Amino acid sequence: MKLSLLALSLCAASAAFTLPTFAAGSTEPARIDTNLEQRVIEWRRDIHQHPELSNREFRTAALVAEHLEALGMEVHTGIAHTGVVGILRGAKPGPTVALRADMDALPVREQTGLPFASTVTAEFNGAEVPVMHACGHDMHVAMLMGAAEYLAQNRDDISGSVMFIFQPAEEGAPAGEEGGAQLMIKEGIFERFERPDAIFGIHVGSMSHTGHVGYRSGPIMASSDRFNVRVRGEQTHGSRPWGGVDPIVAAAAIVTNSQSIVSRKLDLTKAPAVLSFGVIQGGVRNNIIPDEVYLEGTMRNFDMDTRAQMFEKFTRVAESTAAAHGATAEVVINEGYRVTINSPDLMERMLPTTRAVVGDAYLTEASLGTASEDFSFFALEVPGKYVFLGATPYGQDPATAPGNHSPFFNPDEAAMKVGTELFINWTLNFSAE
Repeated sequence: MKLSLLALSLCAASAAFTLPTFAAGSTEPARIDTNLEQRVIEWRRDIHQHPELSNREFRTAALVAEHLEALGMEVHTGIAHTGVVGILRGAKPGPTVALRADMDALPVREQTGLPFASTVTAEFNGAEVPVMHACGHDMHVAMLMGAAEYLAQNRDDISGSVMFIFQPAEEGAPAGEEGGAQLMIKEGIFERFERPDAIFGIHVGSMSHTGHVGYRSGPIMASSDRFNVRVRGEQTHGSRPWGGVDPIVAAAAIVTNSQSIVSRKLDLTKAPAVLSFGVIQGGVRNNIIPDEVYLEGTMRNFDMDTRAQMFEKFTRVAESTAAAHGATAEVVINEGYRVTINSPDLMERMLPTTRAVVGDAYLTEASLGTASEDFSFFALEVPGKYVFLGATPYGQDPATAPGNHSPFFNPDEAAMKVGTELFINWTLNFSAE
């Protein structure tokens, strides 16, 4: 897949604002009332107080399934371990719209001081750890539950079907397990139920003030792949380095030489890329040269061709550098999340709807993000639209507000009304067209 940022870039200023047509021919976006907004807040607080790690979202899944069943939907559970899918049939034939929310929490000790703060612990990598919704997934679930309630109560305004996807393990499956969007796709979610004509997702964060929406056409979030390298030499005494093969020196050279992959071997005018090492392990004593050093790191980029080049070039650099030192390098690349790509056609089509819901002053073209998202697997199957929803309260600087994955992450609950209305209006407008 070959992507050009210039070709795919969509500037907000160039998108002519025309009033979208919502359900029943209305040009005014749907709004939720105070009662539903309060229910969304209550759901969020309940989920926040009872967070669950990836592939272990049993309570959250049960809460969601019970809610969707009460709304009269066709409900499927146990997808990709704990995933839930609800199907809402509209009154008239039409397209299928998919709406996605991720459900899992993180192994983080909450330090927000909230009255509904988490005190939950769970097993993670063989240890008992504190668990917190430190990435806003509790809000995502609550917003989609609110949208489901509104749309079920107004199904006569819907042409076609709505697929509500409550996804587990966005933060990554536990070691030795599969999970997340990739497993949902592998299990045939779109073939077993309905193949959507479009899929929509939202992520809350502290990147901007409450209610601001950041959007971008084409690539918006990076791929994320983990690599590890075992550099093997021959142990010897530190006083006689010539008596063996030093894997520490070879590993250091691999770290240094691999930096030229991004700076000298990739066309960065096409898309940015990052190659970073996060782990170097080797040796047990100051005067013993070990026989092995372990390296681990991450690769991120915004172009699938560039991604393939990085895999090939890094393997070659690591192996040849080790060989030049008389050592060997065993390279393993664990493919992770793909590039998250917003469909240019869908983004342009839905931009007036987004603008109508949030207001022109609250809509900003987002910069590329080097974080990753497994929404990418859905968006590579069907046209996708994924946006960032600001949740830093006014009076607080987004630049200094605790960010996602922080133990102090405390997004403004007022943002959930905006997110719920985005889900609702994207659905109604796409259905009406």
